[in-house]
Amino acid sequence: MSALAVANVTRFEDEVLKLPQVQIETQHAFHAGMYARTIKMAKDVILTGALIRIPTILIINGDALVYREDGPVRFTGHHVMLGAAGRKQAFVALEDTYLTMLFPTEAKTVEEAEAEFTEDADRLMSRKDDAVNSFVMEA
Repeated sequence: MSALAVANVTRFEDEVLKLPQVQIETQHAFHAGMYARTIKMAKDVILTGALIRIPTILIINGDALVYREDGPVRFTGHHVMLGAAGRKQAFVALEDTYLTMLFPTEAKTVEEAEAEFTEDADRLMSRKDDAVNSFVMEA
């Protein structure tokens, strides 16, 4: 994303943070050298993501508007996307929508993985005092 597009999302985020905030659970999983994090956005929730500094895969399942470099795009159904490094996106859930981001890592903890994908790890919902986090464990 261009610096201008990132700045646009950041300005939008500043406005969204003035609205009442909702709690969103983050589900974490480590497997086969990969880290995945999944959230469920309820219908009508607006979310801005952290500035992602590494390439990742982003899976969108639901119905959402996603602000990208080329403007807002509606994604309905199941989509697997190749996410570039240097992106900061905004999402509006038109219906309940799941977002999963995954990437290869040598991290052993959620904190290490979060610090790997963003410099803004301390601002993530999963780091808040009232955060709801769950973990997928192997059987």
